[in-house]
Amino acid sequence: MEFKTASIEDFDIAFDFIEKLWTYNSYDRTEVYDVYKKIITDPDSFAFFLFDENKCVGFCHGCYFNTFWMAGLTCYVSSIIIDENLRGKGYGTALMDHARELAVDRGCKAMILDSGFPRTSAHAFYEKYGFEKGCYGFELIL
Repeated sequence: MEFKTASIEDFDIAFDFIEKLWTYNSYDRTEVYDVYKKIITDPDSFAFFLFDENKCVGFCHGCYFNTFWMAGLTCYVSSIIIDENLRGKGYGTALMDHARELAVDRGCKAMILDSGFPRTSAHAFYEKYGFEKGCYGFELIL
């Protein structure tokens, strides 16, 4: 397995993963491209792909920010996406391990993520990985 830092040339791959995870949204390709470009050029964000035998099998992105909760940097894993038919093969663990390594290298004190209520298999993965259910996530669409 090999990790590849996301680049602008990889947008089509990332867009495919994004559409697969959040199927209840419809995406304007231009808007997502603009966000993707900001993420890959933001020094407080990360985005990378996982390849296995030259096939892209996963995508992960997130950011680092300071919190009073940790009195320092926290890593927020915004997306961790594996093709549904490839789950259970260790790819999610590999992506999370790499995100964790980046967070440790950056000096983060914790990693956090959120996940929709229906994604029970993802919740089981996060708990098996070591995440604890520590709060409810709330959203306010503007």
